[in-house]
Amino acid sequence: MSTDTIFAAITGRGGAVTLLRLSGASALQIVASMVRHLPEPRRASVRNLMDAQGHLLDHALVTVFAAPHSYTGEDCVELALHGGRAVLAAVSAALVAAGARPAEAGEFSRRAFLNGRMDLLQAEAIADLIAAETEAQRRLALDGADALHESCLAWRETLRLMMAQQEALIDFPDEDLPPEVEVKLLGDIRRLHDEMLAVLAASPRAERLREGLEFVILGSPNAGKSTLLNALAGEDVAIVSEIPGTTRDTIGVRVDLGGVPVHITDTAGLRETDDVVEAEGVRRARLRGEKADLVIAVAAADAPVFAQVPDNVESLYVITKSDLADCTPLGFLQVSAKTGDGMLQLVKQLAGAASKLTDTRGAAALARPRQIACVKDTADALRFALEAEAPELRGEELRIAASALGRLMGTIGVEEILDAVFSGFCIGK
Repeated sequence: MSTDTIFAAITGRGGAVTLLRLSGASALQIVASMVRHLPEPRRASVRNLMDAQGHLLDHALVTVFAAPHSYTGEDCVELALHGGRAVLAAVSAALVAAGARPAEAGEFSRRAFLNGRMDLLQAEAIADLIAAETEAQRRLALDGADALHESCLAWRETLRLMMAQQEALIDFPDEDLPPEVEVKLLGDIRRLHDEMLAVLAASPRAERLREGLEFVILGSPNAGKSTLLNALAGEDVAIVSEIPGTTRDTIGVRVDLGGVPVHITDTAGLRETDDVVEAEGVRRARLRGEKADLVIAVAAADAPVFAQVPDNVESLYVITKSDLADCTPLGFLQVSAKTGDGMLQLVKQLAGAASKLTDTRGAAALARPRQIACVKDTADALRFALEAEAPELRGEELRIAASALGRLMGTIGVEEILDAVFSGFCIGK
């Protein structure tokens, strides 16, 4: 691990105050050289911040966090500066001259992990919380990650006890241990295996929530797809025209539906055409529909015939342009993007569908492919342990399960994934 002293602004630009953090072995020494004397740890005090030539840089609020009781586990100092760009630039230049360097993306959190201030699951939860765009994503990053962390701690303790029991069966085969010992061990393995399978079953919903859903609007030309997209987006995203075939490529917008991020995509009208470009648009429309989490199938009230949609995708059928016809087919949601009639009901139904598709039902949230792979490897090893006839083979599978769980929490074998995890953080975290 690098022993450099690093610094970065940990607040966004444009505010009245910029908070700058230093961390590293020389953090206290560097700041001490810029102020007359350091305040007591965890006691914020105003100090005149000076450069090496004695020029005043700013009147800063200085807070010291001595190791190991800091975010990174190292000596840290936080400087609350006035929020101007010139102030930050001058202080940063003085820190570089004093021997510090700008932090890389995620470097503070990486040091916190390496110093035992957090495990890998907690680090990933911080990254997801920073990236959260909606309320549901915020809850997933906090509540779902906490539930996963608590589950992993319980799984690790259960595995530790099971491995101890298995070692007793291997080391003392002639001690006439009661048969109930092995029966209980197998039951514990099976229960832990089933619990992990339940968490894996809920993982696609958590992953969808973290990444966002894909809703695709499909329909015939002039069915009102582009107008509907604009109404849902609240702005003119797609070109609207009465000329069939106006939309020839997919056009999308990201919206918040009940706290769930959803990308809604308008597509080319589905029809047979000799136009090469339009035909390619139709092909892309069908492909996007097949990969969608939900298809919004639309048909105009004055021509209420729905185009064929994929059978393996959830669909919501909507009659558009309800203001143009006195009678529309019963049993379908009817909307008019022009007058707004039915739009609130449509948004409500879309939000309900988004919530259903991302509902983890209180299960620990496996929202990242790395997490899913580790839990799957653990569950597979437990299954092999149940199938093993020899105690020694069962013990080896339990050790493999413990190793996979260790990778999940970051306690072992994580060097090859640290760069991938922490490079996704923002600078200052």
